[in-house]
Amino acid sequence: MKGKIVSVAGPVVKAKGMKGAKMYDLVKVGEEELIGEIIELKEDVATIQVYEDTTGLKPGEPVINTGMPLAVELGPGLLASIYDGIQRPLPKIMEKAGEFITRGMEVEAVNRRKKWEFVPVVKEKEKVKGGDVIGVVKETPIIEHRIMVPPDIEEGVVESIEEGKFKVEDVIATIKTKDGKKELTMLQKWPVRKQRPFKEKLPPTVPLITGQRVFDTFFPMAKGGTGAIPGGFGTGKTVSQHQLARWSDADIVVYIGCGERGNEMTEVLRDFPKLKDPKTGHPLMERTILIANTSNMPVAAREASIYTGITLAEYYRDMGYDVALMADSTSRWAEALREISGRLEEMPGEEGYPAYLASRLAEFYERAGRVKVLGSKDKEGSISIVGAVSPPGGDFSEPVTQNTLRIVKVFWALDSDLADRRHFPAVNWLRSYSLYLDRVKEWWEKNVGKDWLELRNEAMALLQKEDELQEIIRLVGPDALPPLDRVVLEGARIIREDFLQQNAYHEVDTYCPHKKQYEMLRIMLKFYHLMREAVEKGVDFEKLKELKSKEAIARMATTPNEEWEERFKQIEKEMEEEIKRLMRG
Repeated sequence: MKGKIVSVAGPVVKAKGMKGAKMYDLVKVGEEELIGEIIELKEDVATIQVYEDTTGLKPGEPVINTGMPLAVELGPGLLASIYDGIQRPLPKIMEKAGEFITRGMEVEAVNRRKKWEFVPVVKEKEKVKGGDVIGVVKETPIIEHRIMVPPDIEEGVVESIEEGKFKVEDVIATIKTKDGKKELTMLQKWPVRKQRPFKEKLPPTVPLITGQRVFDTFFPMAKGGTGAIPGGFGTGKTVSQHQLARWSDADIVVYIGCGERGNEMTEVLRDFPKLKDPKTGHPLMERTILIANTSNMPVAAREASIYTGITLAEYYRDMGYDVALMADSTSRWAEALREISGRLEEMPGEEGYPAYLASRLAEFYERAGRVKVLGSKDKEGSISIVGAVSPPGGDFSEPVTQNTLRIVKVFWALDSDLADRRHFPAVNWLRSYSLYLDRVKEWWEKNVGKDWLELRNEAMALLQKEDELQEIIRLVGPDALPPLDRVVLEGARIIREDFLQQNAYHEVDTYCPHKKQYEMLRIMLKFYHLMREAVEKGVDFEKLKELKSKEAIARMATTPNEEWEERFKQIEKEMEEEIKRLMRG
């Protein structure tokens, strides 16, 4: 079905003669067949958002409706790929067109020529249903790609299944269903705006271990959870997301650069192939998919990039994997919505954002979760979403931050003052929170330490007490405080500087195992209690300032991960002896 362009306004094109078209149908616009999607229909006039640069498009040019929604290709070969916002592989585009993306380019998302070694896991005459794994392919040395029966097949019997090397479009199995025979290949398609089905949602009770002390111990995230990292310019949002992508104990990482500056995305593209996966020693790219839609790329594709990323994440979740999805940054995505909404002449909401901003954000974050996936076997998978938010001028009262806050369960607020003081990660411990604390408590108590939550709460109370004392210090100075209050300040300083601060570029400190985090906090709080006891027994506070143990505690974070257990026992012993000597006096 062909229509004709009647008007062009930036990424928004209107075409008439589109009778019979449906919402979200994929269309090819103009002589160059630019990719677009129908976002509004009035009689036979369709409003289309075009995912490429529309310069030079003019009224009268043809619009062809494909009759299909915008969909992603799913199959072996997705991992270690770099895509743009609508799943076109950027390295392939570069081979074809050079450094700059030419318009109207069609490149297949999944390599059609490569042959994969397919190993069946079901036999002929076996019953299968949607979501069942029928065979596996070694996609990368560390990830096994599970070929599944498409979700729309309710039930059937395997008539034939092949073993050997196949291309993704080759038929590998035939399933007899009540509607007739279905031939299966390793390639599936799925519309990006439609959530993939699952059996049931499970409570998020397993923590997502990130190796970052302030995230794991103070404001933990659960697998299948949602979190936001808001912060002004230069507070370290991107580095925090890189750290989460690099070290979190998810099986698969999907990193979406939706509207970030090109140089930040370049850093990801340069770093990730060199990084070693801590669990396997293989390159991290072997379990990562990157989606790059930087701020100088078409606006409409930025809006689509988030849906492309979450659909790829759902596909791997359905295989039974834990997926971590990083969106950097949802503010730029919301700005793309605002620009398109303005071109559509819709009634603006707060600060010019469309009235449906909150529902679109909720729709995206709702696709996170720990679930029982489809299929006859009881398998679990999860998607954890962490979205960075870039409020203009670091103002957290603006609409994107506020709407995100209502949806997500973990809020890691980055603070410009902390960043200026070179305290990284610059997470403000008084403004941040996690609603998963009680959910993950059981896991920590069972696997790490019985008193984990008590220690965490005591450390938080100490930091809050320090904040209250700051007011008095500004008036009279720290030396005028009674000795016990000065002990509080010293205890809080140790937690602030030696526990909450973490160097992302230090070879040891960049990742801190969860048991090491617990022991560090336990020893620091024990040191605080011993200082308190000494002061109560009349020891001069000035003498406590000269303790050698303080230096040893400060070096705990950089103790190599193979040696820390022995070293920590030694530090604890020396610390107790040193303070007891002072008490004996």
